Amino acid sequence: MKKLFTITMALVAFTISAQNVTFGAKAGLNFASMTGDDADGLDGRTSFHLGVTAEIEMSDTFSIQPELLYSGQGYTADGDVTGKVDYINLPVMAKFYVGEGFSLEAGPQIGFLASAKVDVDGESIDFKDDAKSTDFSLNLGAGYKLSSGLNFGLRYSMGLTDVPDEGSSDFKHSVLQLSVGFNF
Repeated sequence: MKKLFTITMALVAFTISAQNVTFGAKAGLNFASMTGDDADGLDGRTSFHLGVTAEIEMSDTFSIQPELLYSGQGYTADGDVTGKVDYINLPVMAKFYVGEGFSLEAGPQIGFLASAKVDVDGESIDFKDDAKSTDFSLNLGAGYKLSSGLNFGLRYSMGLTDVPDEGSSDFKHSVLQLSVGFNF
């Protein structure tokens, strides 16, 4: 069993090292909201995301792009209420290059809850213990990469997990991201 594991890991390492891998950084705006049957009356929250990327070129037209991102998500309500539900997200995107520098992307994402607070009339209330510690999403997007490494992205993240830890509430994240990045 150890030999099989060692051989498998060696093949994986060889495959990855044989590919062209570039690293990068990205940042941008989040236009976040909540969806679901119980999300009536909740409006969007504008925040930001920031993180690092790696693009593993598998062919001239296909890459895998894992990322590590801080992402500000949540909602607003009644003008005075802001729910700040922030995550450390790990998306893994399959990128299909359909034209010179232009890509379409799709992939899963797991998010780890960093903080959960609601601000009401200037008072901040922590509700991290009442929210699920992990969040699963499906991402769809498009991007454009210049030969200099500068790149731009548009991505929609559709939450698959209810945010509340217990009960039958139906609240899921919905996030539209606009990004600017640079691959080194």
